Amino acid sequence: MESRGEVLVAIMNNLLDFAIARDQHWYRIPVRSAERWLKERWPPQWLAFYQTKIFGDEAYAVNYYARVLDIRQVLRWQLFPNEPHDEKGKRRYYQLLLSPLQRLPKPILSRRWRRIVFIPTTWHKFVNAVEINDLYDESPLEDRLWAGLKRLQIEAERQYFVKAKEQWYSLDFAIFCDQGKMDIETDGDTWHADPTRIPLDNQRDNDLTSLGWSILRFNGHQIREAIAEYCVPTILESINRLGGLTTEGLIPRRFDLDYPEGPHQLTLFESGPEYEVN
Repeated sequence: MESRGEVLVAIMNNLLDFAIARDQHWYRIPVRSAERWLKERWPPQWLAFYQTKIFGDEAYAVNYYARVLDIRQVLRWQLFPNEPHDEKGKRRYYQLLLSPLQRLPKPILSRRWRRIVFIPTTWHKFVNAVEINDLYDESPLEDRLWAGLKRLQIEAERQYFVKAKEQWYSLDFAIFCDQGKMDIETDGDTWHADPTRIPLDNQRDNDLTSLGWSILRFNGHQIREAIAEYCVPTILESINRLGGLTTEGLIPRRFDLDYPEGPHQLTLFESGPEYEVN
């Protein structure tokens, strides 16, 4: 399928905001948030909404999307003229003017409690996604490792946020085991070329380790050239060492390292989480 442009998945955690998008065909994003989280992935050509707990049966999923027709930079009081023209009213927003909302044939589901900010992605990934983690478009290395994990039905969470010592960290992949949790990082070539990253990553790894996270790091060469021979077996060994994958109340799932694709319990990619976005 020919690409139809970039898609931005945004959080929808307010009934009024959804009514505005549905009936008045616009959505607002703080300029400060776009500058912090989106950068080179701005502006989007399509906007989709991840709905949270307040939406009941439609919660924890992406159900609706729309084409972005235009983007304007406005002040809050211009969006809500009945509100006071105070400091809050002077906050800058991007107003995204939208086509009528369309509903996906099948929702893109999330599996567990997690913090989500924005997910910039491609049209190809958006229309082919089964669950939230299929949407992420961070790097080819991450996509390659994600494909390897999915092939073995290893339920990992991509771009998973963890707070440690008042600092939020984004984990490339989080895997939850019966006796612990794993953070898997894909360190590309630019990471190795930047010596200033070393002390920052040391602090990051120490902070996460203090919370019980086991950390694995794979470089670009390992993922490109030895994903089946080295990366995946190392991950499976670590999963087994931590008691096996958690399986929603079932017996933890361990792997036969000689036959990792052999018979195993089915995983529940379609199950919904219980969480609320901050």
